[in-house]
Amino acid sequence: MSRSALLTDFYQLTMLQAYFDEGMQDTAVFEFFVRALPPGRNFLLAAGLEQVLSYLEQFRVTEAELAWLREQGGFREPFLAALGALRFCGDVHALPEGTACFADEPLLRITAPIAQAQVVESRLLSLLHLSTLIASKAVRSVLAAPGKLLVDFGMRRAHGAEAGLLAARAAYLAGFSGTATVAAGIEFGIPVFGTMAHSYIEAHADEVSAFRAFAHSSPANVVLLIDTYDTERAAEKVVALAPELARAGIRVRGVRLDSGDLAAHARAVRAILDRGGLREATIFSSGNLDEWKVRQLLAAGAPIDGFGIGTALDTSSDAPFLDCAYKLQEYAGEPRRKHSEGKATWPGCKQVYRHLAPDGSFDHDVVALAGDPQPGTPLLLPVMRGGKRLAPAETLASARARAAAEMARLPPQLRQLAPSSAPYRVEIAPGLRALAAELDRVPH
Repeated sequence: MSRSALLTDFYQLTMLQAYFDEGMQDTAVFEFFVRALPPGRNFLLAAGLEQVLSYLEQFRVTEAELAWLREQGGFREPFLAALGALRFCGDVHALPEGTACFADEPLLRITAPIAQAQVVESRLLSLLHLSTLIASKAVRSVLAAPGKLLVDFGMRRAHGAEAGLLAARAAYLAGFSGTATVAAGIEFGIPVFGTMAHSYIEAHADEVSAFRAFAHSSPANVVLLIDTYDTERAAEKVVALAPELARAGIRVRGVRLDSGDLAAHARAVRAILDRGGLREATIFSSGNLDEWKVRQLLAAGAPIDGFGIGTALDTSSDAPFLDCAYKLQEYAGEPRRKHSEGKATWPGCKQVYRHLAPDGSFDHDVVALAGDPQPGTPLLLPVMRGGKRLAPAETLASARARAAAEMARLPPQLRQLAPSSAPYRVEIAPGLRALAAELDRVPH
């Protein structure tokens, strides 16, 4: 992933020079939040915090980047010197990764001198947006197919290499079993899955030759793709080949279906495998799947043990973006409020408090000013002070466990794929409403 501090919008730099020229150095509070849930979503799953903290720790503009800015013109030397010395030394409060969250709730709060808090906006938005978007998509398949093997197949259709890599991480955090993306296994320790493509089958003179060669090449991972030509005939070929492989100490672990009527093929293939003594061989399906198709297959009783989900996951095809923002909420100790039509913000430094129902499930949240404590559990936790982490980086396994625990505590109507008839309640505390009304009366 790019570490460049100049992976940003140009207006961040023009604003920084203006702040520098005006001597504006006071502390600012910015918050990242989502204005509204995408259509069809009942909740979001926070993700991407680890990448944000790593970025903030390493923030610096290199000499080569300063030289490039100098060549562009428009930036004066005193400012460029200050930019080269700039490091993030602010505080960060955030929802831990894997936390269920909703519209109007800050997922992350930055408190820092205004130049530091401003210049990181674009990169923070991109990191939090992508990971939260994909985790929130992935967890829907997890809820639709509990206990099933789920593998991220989407890197080749993701919007860029970094997107594919971070999508694999977000999906695993949300409860997927693993990914087909090798680099995600290296960087994040995610289990990696994969067998063969149709091209491998086609490159051989016949299917049996391909199956045999692959089995001897990867004897511990014999999952055979059987829909290149005729799915049921290929299953019969696998059954016929299995005794030969067994004599060589090789077991057929499963088959993969990638096209056609997956439910019908799965039923027919299951019967063929069972009759042939391959009852333990699994059936894995892929091919333009999403959570709705997975649920439909399982509801139809398709004997499928696992699913590879690609394009729909890594592009979040039904909801490809979040209406998210990173906005100034306080400067120099004074609350700030954007009044723009349809985009007004709740002012001030805020906290989110979660309330539970008697059965331990989530009941409602309250968004309040940080200086106005409320009943409930505060969700925004301190994770960085003075530019330094307050604890070692959380493991992906820990965030994944939190996501599973959060899903178990979601009200049943929020765990369904369809929009809930009773959306989750997020209240704005009276003190926050009063502050907003007060600022609305101030002429600008």
